[in-house]
Amino acid sequence: MTNKGFTPTHPGEVIKDELIARGISQKDFALRIGVPYTMLNDILNERRPLSASVALFIESALGISADLLMGLQQDYAMQKARNDEMIKRKLRKIQSCSPSIATTAVA
Repeated sequence: MTNKGFTPTHPGEVIKDELIARGISQKDFALRIGVPYTMLNDILNERRPLSASVALFIESALGISADLLMGLQQDYAMQKARNDEMIKRKLRKIQSCSPSIATTAVA
């Protein structure tokens, strides 16, 4: 199922907006949660997926639910995969393994 016109929200966008709203620099925040600045910057700029462990660190520091952030990450990844042309082509070639529905006669 392709959701045309839908742009998924990467969790990095939410985290970045929150840091800006709170006046926290990316470098200070990376130091606070114990991750490399480059890793955090890649997440915030949607070049890297958010991991469960980093989501927990962010939850601890900002109070944003790690479950919410990971849900955003999962939705983002699925929508990107659904919109990927190479994946779409491959999906069209895959034959279903679903059992055929047999018609049974009532005795």
